[in-house]
Amino acid sequence: MIKALDAQILHALQLAPRVSFRRIAAVVGASEQTVARRYHRLRRDGVVRVVGLENRWADKEANWVCRIRAAPDHIPQLADALVRRPDVSHANVLTGWTDLVCVIRAPLGDTREDLLRRLPRAALVTDITIDLLLRSFGDPARAPWTGYGHTLSDRQAEHILADRTGPAACVQPSLPTAEDRPIFDALAEDGRTPQSRLAARTGWSVARVGRRLAALEASGALLYDVDVLPERLGHQLSAMLWLTLAPKDIQRAGERIAAHSRIAFAGATSGSKNLIAIAICRDTDDLYRYLSEELGQVEEILSYEVGIRTHRLKQHGSLVAHGRLVHPRPTRAPR
Repeated sequence: MIKALDAQILHALQLAPRVSFRRIAAVVGASEQTVARRYHRLRRDGVVRVVGLENRWADKEANWVCRIRAAPDHIPQLADALVRRPDVSHANVLTGWTDLVCVIRAPLGDTREDLLRRLPRAALVTDITIDLLLRSFGDPARAPWTGYGHTLSDRQAEHILADRTGPAACVQPSLPTAEDRPIFDALAEDGRTPQSRLAARTGWSVARVGRRLAALEASGALLYDVDVLPERLGHQLSAMLWLTLAPKDIQRAGERIAAHSRIAFAGATSGSKNLIAIAICRDTDDLYRYLSEELGQVEEILSYEVGIRTHRLKQHGSLVAHGRLVHPRPTRAPR
């Protein structure tokens, strides 16, 4: 179980990944040194990682949800090569070790064959389903999953968000260039890297780094995310839900499901299963209660399938190794 102060620090970071330790300390009523020490311990233990991400959506790329089937003895080979690719995220093995689900970032114009070429050792694959992620549901100003408890109050959250650095109105949005690579590399390893350290990496002044960050954020080319390992927070069971709804019901039902406390993600996809969701639960009883008491109240659902995640491989910007979140050492993603 996570301690109350650690949970509040985690919630603050989910709301504003680069919020200052000073602001968190003022909101939770602890010293700045205590907040910093607690955060660094969580990060060192592999419970949480703040990452800066290059948003390929800004460059006309899309996210494709891939469900790959192979013989159980082939899944580890596929997984090991796949998760180290920078264009792959949210990779998980499901019950039985015959299904691997991941998200592949690729241009909208890619054909099925183009996507298959991105898979390592594609000859090992017996079947694959590829659907386009059309939309994510939920309030972007709220943390995606806070089932660990001891979260900030609404008033505390407002104070945290007030310190969130947003692009100034006068900043001209800008897409990435080769000069920005040191910034993206540093933020991929630690999304809270101070501007002074980014300046040292780039050879720029701190002021120039600040302006460049603001321009990249304004264009949507630079995003921040917080990877959390639920298993380290007492939530041992995760499930992927594939739902079928009538098109007219997708938006309303998607927003409703995204608001459920156990849901970490909900999104609309192409294909017959047109809504996917990820539920994070404490145990089997907790998952059953969610399915029967909360999801069961969403009358728009026509059919559903549940896949139990047995092995978490990669999150948005972190590999999962030996029960810890770690920085990936990616292989090059060939085109």
